[in-house]
Amino acid sequence: MAKRIRGEFELGLADTAKGTLPGGEFGNGVPDIIVREGRGGRVWDESGNEYIDFLLGSGPMLLGHAHPEVNAAAQAQLAKGTTFFANNRHGIELAREIVAAVPCAEKVRFVSTGTEADAYAMRVARAFRKREKILKFEGGYHGMSDYALISLAPKRPGNFPQGVPDSAGIPRSVRSEMLVAPFNDIEAARALIREHHDELAGIIVEPFQRLLPPVPGFLESLRESTSEYGIPLIFDEVVTGFRLAYGGAQEHFGVTPDLCTLGKVIGGGFPLAAIAGRAEIMAHFDRSLVGEDDFLTQIGTLSGNPIAAAAGLATLEILKRPGSYEQLFATGQRLMDSLADLLKRSGLPGQVVGMPPVFDVVFAAGNIRDYRDTLRGDAEMLKRFNSLLRERGILKGHSKYYVSLAHTREDVQQTIEAWTSALEEIEAAAIKS
Repeated sequence: MAKRIRGEFELGLADTAKGTLPGGEFGNGVPDIIVREGRGGRVWDESGNEYIDFLLGSGPMLLGHAHPEVNAAAQAQLAKGTTFFANNRHGIELAREIVAAVPCAEKVRFVSTGTEADAYAMRVARAFRKREKILKFEGGYHGMSDYALISLAPKRPGNFPQGVPDSAGIPRSVRSEMLVAPFNDIEAARALIREHHDELAGIIVEPFQRLLPPVPGFLESLRESTSEYGIPLIFDEVVTGFRLAYGGAQEHFGVTPDLCTLGKVIGGGFPLAAIAGRAEIMAHFDRSLVGEDDFLTQIGTLSGNPIAAAAGLATLEILKRPGSYEQLFATGQRLMDSLADLLKRSGLPGQVVGMPPVFDVVFAAGNIRDYRDTLRGDAEMLKRFNSLLRERGILKGHSKYYVSLAHTREDVQQTIEAWTSALEEIEAAAIKS
């Protein structure tokens, strides 16, 4: 195992970061590496150390880094201008492609981040239903707005349906506007919808919540209950859009919401996100259709940015090619199966959770189906495992392996070898203690 050494230049940059950035980082929780470049499924830090990249920019780089066709599309637009605050051809064509691909999408409105998309999706549901409360699921990630940061990752979970703020600076009043339910609990969700249906503006859910696939019937039950009471169902597909299938999680699971949010993949590595959904609801973004009182103002300097839209279109064109998703799922499945086998042989209380394009290990026994189950995981062991992998040239976030089309057989084999070595070191330490 080659020791990864940080050179003087990188250490100097790290010192500058500590002096100028809170916590010495951008807020994304990866402060101890400064990435210089990425190509395909790998990145290099400022000291020249090479890593197999399962962070992938937190998911956008589904094709891998610096894909030549995506780069060419972005560079072609770069020569013509970077932003206009007006309609542009690439943005219009990307909206048309989203409408063609995503089952719920009849109209599209662009923003720059997933946080914005989720916040506007909740707002447009309120405008449509003329109600204020939103139901979300504990542990569900919907960006960084005040509403989204209710019961994202509570250290001391409250009593359902009361939510817990996960950040300082959130007004107390926000807590009363959010209801929280356990993910994958069909009866609990039905009961809350039935009890609060006249207050609910909408229900927002990650159809694949972080690492947790929906249990059979869960999404179908949400669709049935929301349809019964006329409540908009919002799928947060910022992660799953164009990743689990070309039409996203709603295509993969066969459940169509009223609204969805998209991000990451649709920008091809540039800042771009979107709200998409039924024309009747999306009409609230159009003053001429709903009038002044029901109009929802949405303005963004970089919304529909032409470079991001051009990169997104190039990305989607590649994903449409025969065999793309088969390859993505095959690579992810081999990784998942190999890690599961290594964990079983190690005797450590760990299991692989997720789906082939997005997964991780939870160091706990028993069924993992909701946020509170994940709290049983040994967080220190996961932290140690991730640290050992970093030493062995594997880059990932605190949780999640994102798989790309650029990951090769060599990348997979090297990752399996790193897992094997890291687990052996953890076992040896456990025996000594």
